[in-house]
Amino acid sequence: MAKRTRRPRDQLPNCYYEGYMEKRAFNDETSQKLWTALCGNTLFFFNDKKDCDYIEKLDLSGFISVTDETRQDRNLDAARFNLRLKGGNIKFTVPNAEVREFWKGYIQAVAELAVPTSLNLLPGQIHMLKEAVQKETERKQNSPPSAETSCPSYVTLQADMPACYHNVSRLEAELLLDREVKRGNLLLRPGSDGSSFAVSTRQDLDSPLVKHYRVIRKHDGGFIIDVEPKVTCDTLHDMISYLVTSTDGVLIPLIIEEPYEKKLSYISSDNENGEKSVQQPLQKGPPPSLPSKPPKPVCRKTPSPEPEELPVEECLYLNENWNEEAEETEDSSVNPLPQPEGKTQKIPLMPPTPAPRKFFPSSVSTTKQDVKVKAVTDPDNQLARATISELKLRLEKNKGKCQ
Repeated sequence: MAKRTRRPRDQLPNCYYEGYMEKRAFNDETSQKLWTALCGNTLFFFNDKKDCDYIEKLDLSGFISVTDETRQDRNLDAARFNLRLKGGNIKFTVPNAEVREFWKGYIQAVAELAVPTSLNLLPGQIHMLKEAVQKETERKQNSPPSAETSCPSYVTLQADMPACYHNVSRLEAELLLDREVKRGNLLLRPGSDGSSFAVSTRQDLDSPLVKHYRVIRKHDGGFIIDVEPKVTCDTLHDMISYLVTSTDGVLIPLIIEEPYEKKLSYISSDNENGEKSVQQPLQKGPPPSLPSKPPKPVCRKTPSPEPEELPVEECLYLNENWNEEAEETEDSSVNPLPQPEGKTQKIPLMPPTPAPRKFFPSSVSTTKQDVKVKAVTDPDNQLARATISELKLRLEKNKGKCQ
């Protein structure tokens, strides 16, 4: 969907059919009622039928199909149809079903260059479609290839134009150069055929002399000034630079810069006498600045603490004293094996032995029952008795042998 290019209606191709339609694209929330004109193979949309500049256009080169929409409109007389293109689907609403058939017939006939046979049309309407197909076929045969598709350097936006470009007609260009003679005498404008450009100049001889030069766009890129000999330039900017330098600066591009106000002002009326005057807003200080984003926190790498060496605890065993006593009782005459320097002798670890129980005699005199308990529980006492009984047996045996 192309936006406004401010191309006058009289420069558009042949108009086959026009009327009001409500248009709604797939990305539009609401529909818009526009005056629509089918010129060539393009639908041009205007805010009103009296407007000279279209606001949008829809190229039918990507036509796929046009079908009815069965959903009923709030207006029972209104009819809907869907236009399917390669770039998307467009929904249209027309006043009644007869107008819908007419729109569908013209769109399909111009896009396919053939009269559709599946529509309910009268013989006179079918004859009108045949004429439209014939005119469109002749137009495509006589017109050069579209610069929009064949030329990679096609200029579509006014921002791409030189500063001396003005969207004016031939007569308006002459009046503009006459009025702004002190600012410049050269301007670039659109051509009369809508696909080319023109250069208008004004100079004073005996009387003002205005000349117009045609600029043709090349299909493979670039522009040609249609003079003898022909001048070829890559861009419109290069063309303007060539005209200025080749004339030693006599031709000066007409650049109109609209002035802008430097201070804010408004019109205020006095409450007492009603007089109006231009006022300026009070300065209350500098405008508040937007809060700046806080800086991102920097992650500081903290050195990891070195692992502390745990103190080695000395293992104490109950049999250490026993080992020391055993070493003292060994024969001092035996020389131990020489140990290598720097190495200590390894002491074998022995299981701890239980310490012997010690019984301390009490100062109080023990009774017979205590003596019996002591005799039973005292291991030394039992050992002595066993020894005495064994000695007695041996004595009795010796006596028997002697007898």
